[in-house]
Amino acid sequence: MSLIDVSDERQINPVDVVEHLAAIKDWSFDRFGDDEIAISISGRWTDYQVSFTWMDEIEALHLACAFDCRVPEHRRAEMLQLIAHVNEQLWIGHFDLWSRDGVIMFRHALVLSGGLEPSGRQCEVLLDAALDACERYYQAFQFVVWAGKSAREAIDAAMFETAGEA
Repeated sequence: MSLIDVSDERQINPVDVVEHLAAIKDWSFDRFGDDEIAISISGRWTDYQVSFTWMDEIEALHLACAFDCRVPEHRRAEMLQLIAHVNEQLWIGHFDLWSRDGVIMFRHALVLSGGLEPSGRQCEVLLDAALDACERYYQAFQFVVWAGKSAREAIDAAMFETAGEA
């Protein structure tokens, strides 16, 4: 099969794959039309609101994962520094600070150009990467917002790993 023979016609709506995954995992979800689904997932530190949106014009399944951590105006510059440090350590996806609401969000996308179909496993890996990143850095974000720590102090505390047993 040559590249010219690939069909641009999509057989499955990518959001349907995500909905099936949410149903299997017994997660609470709401479907907002054909192209968007919102899922609520409990994590170790907080609850996450995960939105998957099919963006037909760029043929990508976009994931946005937010949690309850509003950054006050006076801490936003420090938070942006922390986000820059965190993003340097991520292989996939990235964190953003939405300036209008002061909300921290993890974002990533699965590009499905040329009519490619997503698998349930791809969607699960996309979601796992988001939740892993959020869980790993949640406390660092809290250190900046609630404890008034610097970005460097917060990232150092979040990256601290104990060795051995007490």
